[in-house]
Amino acid sequence: MKHITLLAALSLAPSVAFAETNIGMADFTYEAAHHGKPVSSVIWYPSSEGGTITRAAENAVFYGVDARQDGPLSEGGKLPVVLLSHGLGGNWRSLAWLAEDLASQGALVISVNHPASSTFDFDMGEGLKHWTRARDMSRALDKLMDDPTFSGRIDTSRIMAAGFSYGGWTALSLGGVTGNLAGEIAECDVQGDASSHCGDLKKAGVSFGDLKADMWDASYKDARITHVAAMDPALHHGFKQANVADLTADTVLIALGEGADRLVATDFDASGFVDLLPDAKVLRIAPAFHFSLLPLCKPAGAEILKEEKDDPVCTDPEGADRAQIHAAVIEALSKQLGL
Repeated sequence: MKHITLLAALSLAPSVAFAETNIGMADFTYEAAHHGKPVSSVIWYPSSEGGTITRAAENAVFYGVDARQDGPLSEGGKLPVVLLSHGLGGNWRSLAWLAEDLASQGALVISVNHPASSTFDFDMGEGLKHWTRARDMSRALDKLMDDPTFSGRIDTSRIMAAGFSYGGWTALSLGGVTGNLAGEIAECDVQGDASSHCGDLKKAGVSFGDLKADMWDASYKDARITHVAAMDPALHHGFKQANVADLTADTVLIALGEGADRLVATDFDASGFVDLLPDAKVLRIAPAFHFSLLPLCKPAGAEILKEEKDDPVCTDPEGADRAQIHAAVIEALSKQLGL
């Protein structure tokens, strides 16, 4: 997507402190042998005092959120965990609005920056190896469970894998859903550029056919995951019942938009994926568009993107209210976790 470069530049804008907050935020970098380098991530958690109040994830296009940088973890009982995965070319800032709100309700949220498929570290060919993202999330959970600050506060009966777009697939994979490389190849043969991810791969000179089915179709389930939240997930074409047979986590699927506003690549109704999960909770939000899950845009945001000839990620369908869309998603995940 074209907006990768612009967001990389804008995310370097300075932070400004605005208000009191009960949210802590800290670096959560950890080693990942499968990448051969560290994974840079952020952890969000309840924190009512201390630290430095800062505005995080703010730039010229998007509003950010307030948090206590390196504030102490608030005292209390066990807390649910959310492992949060961004979309292709995104980063932890993309879903800061969601992480901040869940943390304010008492969750430990780890926003993972996936090497090879994030804004600052992007390689389409390497990033398409979806199993590395699942391993990123599992390693983050390993680190959390070994961390003396947080390990004693984890509610192991509420560990959620959540993600948006490509990250939605990452969450499903952690829950036990297996991929179907042949299905993705067939989908691109049929849809061509009408499917955004097929078009992006073509522009990058990359093909699903470059990958190995034994790796793509393998299971990357993490048995510690008890809940899955997949927000407009991708990569679910050509699935059979066998692909979802090992999904035992409490699952919610969230669809954005309807009709022409529904993204072909993430339409789990058209792909038939939703029919394989009769026990899943399904939330369909309309009017909306795929990018309605990005942060709230500033008044000048749409014009900046237009001038940069970038994707219109600030342009929602007529009648859509991005704040209300965010609120509906927050409510669904909060209810699922019992917050």
